Amino acid sequence: MSGPAIEYGTIDEVRGPLVIVRGVSGVGWDEFARIRLGSGELRHGLVLEVDGDLAVVQILEDTHGLDPATATVTFDGAPLRIPVGPQWLGRVCNGRGVPIDGGPPIVGTTTAPVNGSPLNPTVRQPPADPVLTGISAIDALTTLVRGQKLPIFSVAGLPHLELATQIAAQASVGGEPFSVVVAGMGLTHTDAAAARDVLEERSAAGELLLLLNTADEPVIERILTPRIALTVAEHLAFTLGRHVLVVVADMTNYCEAVREVSAARGEIPARHAYPGYLYSDLASLYERCGRIRGRPGSVTILPVLTMPAGDITHPVPDLTGYITEGQIVLSAEVYGRGITPPIDPLSSLSRLMRHGAGPGRTRDDHLDVAAQLLAALARARQVRELAELVGSGALTATDRCYLTFEDAFTQVLVDQRVDEARSLDDTLDRAWRALAALPRPELTMLPATVVAAHLGTVAAADDGAEAASDA
Repeated sequence: MSGPAIEYGTIDEVRGPLVIVRGVSGVGWDEFARIRLGSGELRHGLVLEVDGDLAVVQILEDTHGLDPATATVTFDGAPLRIPVGPQWLGRVCNGRGVPIDGGPPIVGTTTAPVNGSPLNPTVRQPPADPVLTGISAIDALTTLVRGQKLPIFSVAGLPHLELATQIAAQASVGGEPFSVVVAGMGLTHTDAAAARDVLEERSAAGELLLLLNTADEPVIERILTPRIALTVAEHLAFTLGRHVLVVVADMTNYCEAVREVSAARGEIPARHAYPGYLYSDLASLYERCGRIRGRPGSVTILPVLTMPAGDITHPVPDLTGYITEGQIVLSAEVYGRGITPPIDPLSSLSRLMRHGAGPGRTRDDHLDVAAQLLAALARARQVRELAELVGSGALTATDRCYLTFEDAFTQVLVDQRVDEARSLDDTLDRAWRALAALPRPELTMLPATVVAAHLGTVAAADDGAEAASDA
């Protein structure tokens, strides 16, 4: 800001978490403010609204003990900036970046604005190479790619937070410099404590930053949390050359906070009372991921969101789907069968999977195996619906093999303990074990040489002879 900061002692009113300051000049929206109490205590806030010479400031802490007669407000003249660098790794902070792990404040010589800077599209490099999560259902069928934005769609009551923290705890990029940033928004204290427990080991190793915004903290902090996470991640990736995975949960809580702040500003509501700019607001977060040409690092975003009433057309999942490159969908029906993680593979999709899997990236048979698994699952679902209509006794031997395959796929490949990290080789070997339940002539998506290498030529010949005999 040019010139010295002006300190205003003209607080007109304190209304809940809001402070109304009169007589201001040159103050803008989202500007960072410092509120000094009469006791000398310093608190912080963001400008929500400006009307003439009145500014409405949302306090990031609380307004307890704030006396309008003795408190003063100073505006920075710019949005919030934070220090950036590797000093964030290994720390646990609240949603506005203040440490809650008992350690010292995070300081640094380099700062960056939390809103980020627009990235020139001409310097963007297409996402490539995998981020392996250690989750078989994801690595095999919806491979996460460095620089991708791939959301997890869930409904209330499913273990989406457990899945997100498991991915954060065990994801890897094959030995290259790698960091994880986790931003929890609107979490209960129980969920926040569980996340700290799961991520404690990786955090202690200096590989992870954990930002925790709980449900009883100000909504304006909930809006800052993912921006702080991405600002830290961008510096780690594009300045220090690290691959960074950013896990943000729950984006529905974030959008609720955007709606509440929009209402406080008196803005005209749009669909479901969300502001009309919700799409561009979400895009301003999701589009901060990617890779930059000529630089080794990458930022990959894994947002987690709950669909209210399971409605995938609700504005939050609907708009997220337009911006991101696929989705991982959790199913209440799968969870009801006792399968974790309860991923529905036929509803899930990674549009960039071919950029991160296959020869030279994962394993030569990966893409063919994934295609065969999905084709067989689709056929198995049709067979199961047919069995409900005509009875299992009317099914052919091949149809019954598909039902056996579906059970093997679920039990052998998908079902996984929350503390179990699987290598990609283990995952694909499990996929072959499930495919072994099918007659070899049904494996039409796989080259014969690949089938022979993994399932044996003798068994393949026997199956072919048996199929010819049946015909």
